[in-house]
Amino acid sequence: MAPDIRLTVEFVAAAVAGEIVARGGREEFAGVSIDTRTLRPGELYVGIRGDKYDGADFSAAAVAAGAAGVVVPRGWSGMSGIGAAVVIVVDDTTTALQALAHATRKASGTNVVAITGSAGKTTTKEVTAEFLGAKYRVIRNRGNLNNHLGLPLSLMELTTRPDVAVVELGMNHAGEISTLVRIAEPDVRVWTNVGEAHLGFFASLDAIADAKAEILEGATRESVLVANADDELVTSRSKTFAGRVVSFSVDGQADVRAAHVIDRGIDGTTARVSTPVGAFDLRTPLVGRGNLANILAATAVGIHFDVPLDAIAARAATLTPAQHRGDVIRLGHGVVVIDDSYNANPTATRRAIDVLSVSATAGRRVAVIGEMLELGDHGEALHQQTGAAAANADIDELVAIGGPNAVAIAVAAAVAGLPRGCVHYFKTSEDAANAFASYVAPGDLVLVKGSRGIRTDIVVDRLKAEFA
Repeated sequence: MAPDIRLTVEFVAAAVAGEIVARGGREEFAGVSIDTRTLRPGELYVGIRGDKYDGADFSAAAVAAGAAGVVVPRGWSGMSGIGAAVVIVVDDTTTALQALAHATRKASGTNVVAITGSAGKTTTKEVTAEFLGAKYRVIRNRGNLNNHLGLPLSLMELTTRPDVAVVELGMNHAGEISTLVRIAEPDVRVWTNVGEAHLGFFASLDAIADAKAEILEGATRESVLVANADDELVTSRSKTFAGRVVSFSVDGQADVRAAHVIDRGIDGTTARVSTPVGAFDLRTPLVGRGNLANILAATAVGIHFDVPLDAIAARAATLTPAQHRGDVIRLGHGVVVIDDSYNANPTATRRAIDVLSVSATAGRRVAVIGEMLELGDHGEALHQQTGAAAANADIDELVAIGGPNAVAIAVAAAVAGLPRGCVHYFKTSEDAANAFASYVAPGDLVLVKGSRGIRTDIVVDRLKAEFA
């Protein structure tokens, strides 16, 4: 095994096209940080300029916290407060961080798997890493560190030369995926789907698909794309991919496909999965067909890296969801909560309602739906569709939380036939938690889903406290 990559002063300066203006007696750095609050002694601090602050202004604080060096813009005026630390000046600190990550990625020799899509990126990343972990040393980006700053920080972990890195690429504007692809240079790309997430920043779903299609850029004949055959917006654009395309599908024709699918609600999913190298019986505790698609995508990646099917099946059987992403919480008095409160878009919310509708329960099926953000002028109509979907999904009670679009959910559900006495509206999650926790009865099954900005996790926390 090759030794770890040393982040020497010379390596860093060359990677970022920077000038060393102070050496500070240091030869190398222990890592990279952009936040003085989490910086560890010996790390290099990169002063990122934000909309409301300039990270370079915190350079002295970084050195006081143990930073071995700083990267700051040319012409920066704070040199006198740095003391005995390395100082590297660059034209742009964000570009420098990205360039250092790219140089580290190239030097590592690590295979990089990059995942994008409107829904399921994080779950697909976690499942893919679990499958590959059966055979390889794998790193993944932590949480949702998937943007122009988070991805470079994640790629800095490649200094240890893992076999495979699995990362997700996020975006809410055109051009962002393109930047991330240039930084990561993925060997394998995974495109899960196209949905309405961030529709407020785009003219149409086609425009979102075009932005997501930036995942195809820079590919060679050796590159691999794992693509969702059930999504026409994905398949139509995948035809231009320069490398090899591996498709996956739930109940359709694809290279990796599921058949005989049984939705077991909160008890997970079973299916027969066929692949180019054989078939296996899948049983997973992850809920819903959206998660089944995520598992199929991860299976396709695993097969590319020659992970045995029996290892994939064994690991699929023990998967657990990421926090607040479909976690099934069994509380006292038979109350069960499906905690999907991390984030929401219309496609993912409808999938979550479907899980609720097919789940067995001794009590009522209750949907707590928070307003979905960043939908722009499409917001009212999409929230109305969500309310109608809830009314048609055999649920007993609906709680809508948020502003006018949440009101649209409630009104549409009532219009679609859910009795008005079973439809409830709260402006905030705090209000809902205060009123709703005492309303839940023994045996109830409660879905909690909403955008992060609405904080529906507050409802989950209250239910956990009430029914501990």
